Amino acid sequence: MDQPRRPLKKICIVGGGTAGWIAAALMAEHFKGRITEVELVESDDIGTIGVGESTVPPFLEMLKKLGINEQDFIQQTQASFKLGIQFDDWTEKGESYFHPFGAIGVPVDVSDFYPVWLKARMNGYQRPLMDFASAARMAAHERFMLPFKAQRSPIGGASYAVHVDAKRVARYLRDFAEARGVKRTEGIVEEVMTRPDGFVSGLKLKSGQTVEADFFIDCTGFRALLIGKTLGVGYTDWSEWLMCDRAIAVQTENVGAPKPYTLAQAQDCGWRWRIPLQHRTGNGHVFCSRYMSDDEATARLLAQVEGRPVVNPMVVPFKTGVREKIWDRNVLSLGLASGFIEPLESTAIHLIYRGMDFFFRLMPDLDCDPKLATEYNRRMTVDYEEIRDFIILHYALTRRDDTPFWRACRDMALPEGLQHKLDVFRANGSLVEALDPLFRNVSWYAVMDGMGVTPRSYPPLVDRIDFAGLTAEMDRAADILNAFVKDLPSHQQFLQDNCPAPPVDLAPVAPAAVPA
Repeated sequence: MDQPRRPLKKICIVGGGTAGWIAAALMAEHFKGRITEVELVESDDIGTIGVGESTVPPFLEMLKKLGINEQDFIQQTQASFKLGIQFDDWTEKGESYFHPFGAIGVPVDVSDFYPVWLKARMNGYQRPLMDFASAARMAAHERFMLPFKAQRSPIGGASYAVHVDAKRVARYLRDFAEARGVKRTEGIVEEVMTRPDGFVSGLKLKSGQTVEADFFIDCTGFRALLIGKTLGVGYTDWSEWLMCDRAIAVQTENVGAPKPYTLAQAQDCGWRWRIPLQHRTGNGHVFCSRYMSDDEATARLLAQVEGRPVVNPMVVPFKTGVREKIWDRNVLSLGLASGFIEPLESTAIHLIYRGMDFFFRLMPDLDCDPKLATEYNRRMTVDYEEIRDFIILHYALTRRDDTPFWRACRDMALPEGLQHKLDVFRANGSLVEALDPLFRNVSWYAVMDGMGVTPRSYPPLVDRIDFAGLTAEMDRAADILNAFVKDLPSHQQFLQDNCPAPPVDLAPVAPAAVPA
């Protein structure tokens, strides 16, 4: 006879920040106060990393599922729009390419646009691939319009994400979650209490208060207080492929209008980011400590930023990799506690949302059936590995040999799955399909082409397409797109007209407080 169901009565989130409050907001919306009680424990005395300020399009899908008004969210988090990422100096110094969100061209007959363009290119066609990506064209002209507002126009296939102030996002989602019944407890965890079977039973806070729950979500960042320190779950290190292990982050005053894309500019021993918001700009230098010191990395970053710093530079050490079990017993880890992939493609917040999505699908009862955890771990590890391989791609395809760092990237042995994917693509431009990946064909086409990978041939089925007059039609489509984009409002004008953020007074730090 089946045992009666024993539902979870209480879930405790340990740690706030972006991860904790995304989890809280999603549970508040999904549970509607009828499934289980949710309590979040955090301390204002423990700082959060708070530098993950660039997102990918699924983030806006999450806001929609929460019923959050996108316009209000953008205003309250000082957000700007993001059409993709510009990569400078990755293939070789002086070369740039763009990774756009949304479609590139339109399908032709039974084929994606890329294989058709590839055949044309192999027969002398000169127009670059990004001429057919509406997000790339808007970014190049610093223009913006919501693509769904112009579905029948040349930009209807574009997509977008947002640049956000991470701390304001956490504050916004905290207000959202608390208004829907999530209890917040202020306190520092002094002890994690466990049962004889190894399950976590509760938290003892420094105040003497005890917080008990049936299930725990570890959002304690790199400390991994529950999943790592208490349960002893190990960590799979990926630094053999992703060698960068430190970042310097600093915020500066805006200089000029915010651009509608993230900049990722390669450096001698890593790369730097620029993320423009409405009230300030986020900057960072991701680097490998084997080749560069913190002081040198900080000096390099401060020499390149535009605008005066409004905070002192912060050093963020990290180790790229993933937990051997993201969910173990009655503890699920999220955010930095579960793993970390450097922020080159802005995937940190997506993995938090993805982690909660799979948790809702596989949510356990009190017994925490290990089969559910096993499936969760399998599925989430696939996501981490897919993103890992896409990030490795940016390094491994470089032709740079001007520093030991870039020579090491160029010469590394790749993970087997990524090497297979590259081999298949080089054969005739085909891609190995993954299970529900974040980065779909368009992203792989953009980075492969941007990094100078030219397949030896094209898929044979493209030959069924009549190419007579096709390249002329492609030229006409690209010209129409470009002309349409030039008539759109500037990114700055669109923000001012539709979602202007309230003014913020940012006091620049004194020059003496900035490390030289």
